[in-house]
Amino acid sequence: MQPISPPVSEEMLQFTLSNPVASTLSPRLGSLAIAGRKSITTPHVLPLSSRGALPHIAHDVLRDHTSVASLYLGLEDFLERQHIKSEPPLYKIPTAPHESALRNFTCLPDDIALIMGPRRVPPIACPPDNTTNSIAISTMFGFRQLEATQYVDAVRRLCPDIVVGLADLRPGQSPGAKRRGKMVDRTHAYTMHATEQLYGSAIPESSRSPAAYFAPVLPLDNAEQSIYLEDLEHDLRSYLSGLALYESASLSLVPDGLASLPRLLLSDPETPHDILRDVSLGADLLTVPFLSACSDAGIALDFVFPAPTSESPSTGATAPRPLAFDLWSTDNHPTDTGPLSPNCTCYACKSHHRAYVHHLLTAKEMLAWTLLQIHNLHTIDCFFAGIRESISRGTFDADAHTFHRTYDSELPERKGQGPRLRGHQLPAAGPYQPRPNPRAFGRLDDALQKFAESQSSVATPDTGADGLEEHGFAQKESS
Repeated sequence: MQPISPPVSEEMLQFTLSNPVASTLSPRLGSLAIAGRKSITTPHVLPLSSRGALPHIAHDVLRDHTSVASLYLGLEDFLERQHIKSEPPLYKIPTAPHESALRNFTCLPDDIALIMGPRRVPPIACPPDNTTNSIAISTMFGFRQLEATQYVDAVRRLCPDIVVGLADLRPGQSPGAKRRGKMVDRTHAYTMHATEQLYGSAIPESSRSPAAYFAPVLPLDNAEQSIYLEDLEHDLRSYLSGLALYESASLSLVPDGLASLPRLLLSDPETPHDILRDVSLGADLLTVPFLSACSDAGIALDFVFPAPTSESPSTGATAPRPLAFDLWSTDNHPTDTGPLSPNCTCYACKSHHRAYVHHLLTAKEMLAWTLLQIHNLHTIDCFFAGIRESISRGTFDADAHTFHRTYDSELPERKGQGPRLRGHQLPAAGPYQPRPNPRAFGRLDDALQKFAESQSSVATPDTGADGLEEHGFAQKESS
């Protein structure tokens, strides 16, 4: 492959490191700038969308009460069944040559960077297997195959700011030796095909995709994908604007020639402690699925970084602070007029109190989850802001150690009933699954059945002769 001039994507995306690091596996500060979008200081959280929207957050709330600068969207959220010949609505949205069809369809603000991947994060396990030229995805209407050519076409037509390349991954399955070799070969082929079709020398410069390409790094050992990583570092380096990784262990595999690229970690940390570990290994953008999961469960996050100093005497051991609290609990929340979290400056904490949010949850009002999502987003934003300040001061390792000693090692157990789940939000467990939610109108069904039973003992105009005899019609009473 002949070296080419830098693609258009490198002109639109600029990533600069603010602090020199001695090792690849070190916390680092950076700035991710995309033309026309908010600048993203790293390390930072990458919020996850559901069908193009931030869960529980309307667009005006997103603009007025959050500081979201980027959003991840899974292409499978917008696709339909494979056998349907008509194009999905996403491709029918009117779009000018300089506009993004993905942005127009989702109506997201112009200053938010849109990062598109083939699948959701965390992904749903798909029964169909991947092939040499496609991966299995879970659409709104069922499972199907997404071909590499179809994904490239989607990138061209939708024009996201950043695109995550295809990877041969099967969620929830541990690959064997032969499977690992296939994963590397297929991912290598996907990456070469996409970069050549989007930015290749055979394509006129004016027709090259403006999307920045983040090449996937598989969650395998270095030796198993050494040839692929060498190609990324040498032959494909001109095409790449970043790396997409799926587990923190893969951060140690980044070659020196790719160390200057931003690292997007599409992982599923269970606690803030896991986030600190990932940042310590050099992650720049991180997905945090437990953020929305806690909001769904009625849990409000309550932690800061660096951790607050303990006010108790140093003579005895203090109990660790909880990372969050469950607002479904009836212990104190029904009468607690304090904010969701002390010293929190988010809209939910400034305008409402715990007792009100507890009441909303009990009444199953949608506003409850909106307020919780605003609060949890603000908590995570402040958490990452504290991480960046700690790295700039050079005290990150000590602050992380203090955080581990101050807070619980796990988030509270999710006990509350969240909002109703839809089919595309649930993992696939096979055919003939039970209903994920109880009947919304079960009491009306019961009343209808009782009414029918009561009517069975009463003769009606439609009752036949046999029915009339059963009801004793025209019978003479014996004297």
